[in-house]
Amino acid sequence: MAKPKYEFFPVERIGYTVCPGDDPKIKERILAGDKESGVATRILRYEPGADSTPMGVQQHDFWEEVYILEGSFTDLELNQTFTAGMYACRPPGMRHGPWRSEEGVTTFEVRYRTGEDG
Repeated sequence: MAKPKYEFFPVERIGYTVCPGDDPKIKERILAGDKESGVATRILRYEPGADSTPMGVQQHDFWEEVYILEGSFTDLELNQTFTAGMYACRPPGMRHGPWRSEEGVTTFEVRYRTGEDG
């Protein structure tokens, strides 16, 4: 299965939902997704003070590209803060997080698979 086909629409039509891990300060707006493969395009939002430490370090079996739209967050394992305008491209298996955001952060993310990674 693949992501659905959409023409332009206001993203505000799609509400935010709490991300896996159930922290009410960490929410996502899934713009397009495929539940079968786990790939998605989303907007991720950490409210001020959000901390994903209980979810631990993340590793995915898919590619993930992330662009920080506003705010900042800190990768607690790297002890490095990333800010608006920064971009990451993570291949399958790349470690990242957990994250903490003092001011809040909003990112745009695209997750996908290639023929090489399933």
